[in-house]
Amino acid sequence: MNSNYWHQPDISPVLIDLWGPFQIRWYSLFYVSAFLIAGFILRKLAREKRFLFSVEDVEQYIVWCLVGAVIGARVIYCFVYDPGALLANPLYLFEVYKGGLSFHGGLIGVIAASFFFARKKGIPFWNLMDAAALATPTGLGLGRLGNFINGELYGRTTDVPWAIIFKNGGPMPRHPSQLYEFLLEGVLLFALLWVGKRFLKRDGQISVLFMFGYTISRFIVEFFREPDAHIGYLALGLSMGQWLSLVMAIASVILLVVLNRPQPEAAAKHGKKKGR
Repeated sequence: MNSNYWHQPDISPVLIDLWGPFQIRWYSLFYVSAFLIAGFILRKLAREKRFLFSVEDVEQYIVWCLVGAVIGARVIYCFVYDPGALLANPLYLFEVYKGGLSFHGGLIGVIAASFFFARKKGIPFWNLMDAAALATPTGLGLGRLGNFINGELYGRTTDVPWAIIFKNGGPMPRHPSQLYEFLLEGVLLFALLWVGKRFLKRDGQISVLFMFGYTISRFIVEFFREPDAHIGYLALGLSMGQWLSLVMAIASVILLVVLNRPQPEAAAKHGKKKGR
């Protein structure tokens, strides 16, 4: 029966094996590439009148976001998804090379880094976050391709014609949930945000659209994705990813209410900060 289904491509997750635990993995390469592409997009946006940061700001901002994303993604993964391993070995927190990063944690890290960077540079926070939101889906898409190559975060068993047998997922065909997320969180969300950019003129609106778009995409895909073995299903039969997405959805609603309050125009208040 299984011979009629696709098999996961036989690609080693390790691109270059350096020494001991030090390796260059496809996922790491995609992670870094995501920030390089984001930098390109942000430099493009910095030249637009709408955004109040300069091209020179982008280089520093990317570094801040990279550090914030890695720290946030690892901390939330360890404390929320795998606290048992962390309690057994506190150094597990620093074993990033073994994998284990949470998008929701990475988002928190980027928001924190953006907040402090905006304060330091005198840039309106939501103006900066809107630009970051426009640059994020490409990274999400690359990350899911890395998950697919690693053969991790695969889907539940199924008999759909496009099912794939993953080398780490046993003999049964499964939903290629990583590719579903690539299409929804990467391709579709990117298109939605850039189309929405033409109509959403108030600071923060693009950020809200990003949060809604990601929440809906992740919540849907989790119905096809195999839950973490050490966590399983939680209340109401939902996964940890779905519960975190619901928290993100509530935060989006609160943010939408706050942003709809009358406020002075950011450009008039702060001026155009170019060429610092």
